Amino acid sequence: MPYVDRQNRICGFLDIEENESSGRFLRRYFILDTQQGSLLWYMDNPQNLPKGAENVGSLKLTYISKVSDATKLRPKAEFCFVINAGMRKFYLQANDQQDLVEWISVLNNATKITVPKPGEGHAAHAETPQEVLGAMKQVSYKTEIIGGVPIITATQEQGEGQNGAERRGVKQGQNQLPYFLSRGAQDQAIIKAGYCVKQGAVMKNWKRRYFMLDENALSYYKSDLEREALRVIPLKEIHKVQECKQSELMMRDNLFEMVTTSRTFYIQADSPEDMHSWIKAISGAIVAQRGPGRSANTRVRCDSDVLTFPK
Repeated sequence: MPYVDRQNRICGFLDIEENESSGRFLRRYFILDTQQGSLLWYMDNPQNLPKGAENVGSLKLTYISKVSDATKLRPKAEFCFVINAGMRKFYLQANDQQDLVEWISVLNNATKITVPKPGEGHAAHAETPQEVLGAMKQVSYKTEIIGGVPIITATQEQGEGQNGAERRGVKQGQNQLPYFLSRGAQDQAIIKAGYCVKQGAVMKNWKRRYFMLDENALSYYKSDLEREALRVIPLKEIHKVQECKQSELMMRDNLFEMVTTSRTFYIQADSPEDMHSWIKAISGAIVAQRGPGRSANTRVRCDSDVLTFPK
């Protein structure tokens, strides 16, 4: 989902057909900067790229005449919308139906020109990015116990009227199973899977990894095509999962920390919703694994998005 970053810009991942009519969509990180009057896209979140990395594409907001749903124009491209900019049409794919509706709305809102009515002596109020996104959605979470495992999903309380099937639409990169697991039987029940960026233990560099949470462990891989995990973290070793309080020092959005017996892992999700979803999913899996029969000295403390477990 698009979100507002520290610089008050609307950001998020989308797929774009960079070569018009090619039918080939590439994953890019988009920044809608209304102060600069531009829509920019990068190979990845600039926070994860070398300092000074250039964008791979840009579009002046003044060139955009209309942004609209293009699912009927491109029936093979799921959750597709089009940006009309002069003689060029930019086709993009959102992550799901809600993502599509929100991007169309924020882009149209950023490019519209409001002319005051005659007799109005004051300037029209310009909505901030927070107001635009805040007015569109209120997201809550629901927990379902399936096969003894808590499954935590976001539920939309206020939106644009899409039906249940559309809300459940999940696009590649969000919660997709690894290629090797999607084709065969799975040994463990997968609770959540998807890409995040993590900090290395020694070099302190940030790399995108594919994370997979099951009922016993959180594992991460080099990509969703790999069979061998780079590391497997048993849930019994995790003591705390919470939104990172050091995010101001690291200057990273959507950052959470996972404290284990051996080290603290710093993990960056692609959006605030995804960050909260990971925190709740990991916490729920730990509670499910340890079961209801805990004694007084093994209780967990729940506080908002913080779940602390005894060492």
